[in-house]
Amino acid sequence: MTAIDWIILAVYALSTIGLGWHFGRKQEDTSEYFVGSGAMNPLLIGVSLFATLLSTISYLAIPGEIAGKGPAIMWNYLMYPLVFVLMGFVILPVYMRQRVTSAYELLEERLGLSIRLLGGAMFLALRLVWMSLLIYMTSKAIATMVGVDDKYIPWIVLVTGAFAITYTSLGGLRAVVITDTLQTLLLYGGALLVIGTVTWKMGGFGWFPTEWKSEVWDEQPFFSFDPSTRITIVGSMLSMLLWMICTSMGDQVSIQRFMSTKDAKTARKAIGVQLTVGLVVGVTLGFVGFALLGYFDANQDLLPKDGSLKDQADQLFPHFIAFHLPPVVTGLVVSGLFAAAMSSVDSGVNSITAVVVTDYLDRFGKKPETEEKHLRFARCLAVAIGAIVIGLSTVVGKVQGNFFEVTNKIVNLLTVPISLLFFFALFVPFANAKGVWIGTICSVTVAILVAFSGDLFGVNPETGFAPVSFQLISPSALIVGLVVGLIACKIFAPTPNLES
Repeated sequence: MTAIDWIILAVYALSTIGLGWHFGRKQEDTSEYFVGSGAMNPLLIGVSLFATLLSTISYLAIPGEIAGKGPAIMWNYLMYPLVFVLMGFVILPVYMRQRVTSAYELLEERLGLSIRLLGGAMFLALRLVWMSLLIYMTSKAIATMVGVDDKYIPWIVLVTGAFAITYTSLGGLRAVVITDTLQTLLLYGGALLVIGTVTWKMGGFGWFPTEWKSEVWDEQPFFSFDPSTRITIVGSMLSMLLWMICTSMGDQVSIQRFMSTKDAKTARKAIGVQLTVGLVVGVTLGFVGFALLGYFDANQDLLPKDGSLKDQADQLFPHFIAFHLPPVVTGLVVSGLFAAAMSSVDSGVNSITAVVVTDYLDRFGKKPETEEKHLRFARCLAVAIGAIVIGLSTVVGKVQGNFFEVTNKIVNLLTVPISLLFFFALFVPFANAKGVWIGTICSVTVAILVAFSGDLFGVNPETGFAPVSFQLISPSALIVGLVVGLIACKIFAPTPNLES
């Protein structure tokens, strides 16, 4: 990176701090801090939902997966219309009847305190590990881009986390939503700049594949009865559908944003914006993968290191940014990746803070005496949570798989079990705490067994695939949790008192 690239990155990072300070001056209570007083613009909320849930995963994982494994995941986006219908017209109207700060308040009224605490605890575990892993992966990519050794990754983690934590703790949800919008623009602009540069270097669109790249890509069938098949088209579509629905149903990051809008109709608009932005950016990043594959396939002497293109697919994007983009463009794209990391941290930290304050402190009468002290405590807690994430980031890089596989293992591990708590609480009349506990334990157990089947039972020495594909984490956890939970709830349902 040249001096101008560093200046661009510094200007962007300092601007986020300024935004956090600006919005922080106007806050007087925790309602404004956590949900923007419940009247935020659906366009901004929708973009923020996209940036929070998909930005880092998309920016790093999609180009590497498509370049090194194949394009089957592009079929995912056919599920978006169904996601919109289910969320906008079936699930959201039920959620928006009650205005809450923490999503897990909805669980206590129907299933009791233990289920509320269970939901909050699983969310905390999921988001802490998720943020830590994504910061680590992003920092590793940034290390490649700026041309430094991997030993500097912990320092990049520290800087990335420090900036995100600072503006999040100062500005609350409004700062998070505004900066997420800026980060999405940078992210998308960076992807377009990479495609444009490759097209210019190759004298046209010769990089676009016109046939299956069998020497690089895996076999990716439409459907397979073999559970070890890593990727299938049906598996990709089903996994995406369940992840989108379950995340929107049970994740504080999503529900907190829904609650920051005026009503169900406005929240539906936010979901529409989220899905539209996700489609446009996701397809563009898929084309980035095609462009990188075409460029390095034609110029294999420019690969990051000796070895096959397939084995280095995850490094192609950051390597291209570091060594094949002109000045200024490099600074903008690095800012985009830096933005993608921060959009994951800021939203996660704010949502975790909301859960800890609402579900564990306020619920048990530990609320500070004044609203000013309450707000100050929430900001301090945001800093502490961010520090934990930074610490975890130094030890979570040991999960096996490429960027796409690793992120799917992490984000799907507890997503379905958490959403099942809400399904039982809001849609099952005979649900009870004992039955839900049993169903949740079984669902989590199955998710862990599937996600880490390769580590637990060994991988196929010929294919390198785990016995059960990571695409089956969500379907398996859903089926087991739902069936066991319904049966257990029936068994433990209270016997009605019959008048003689």
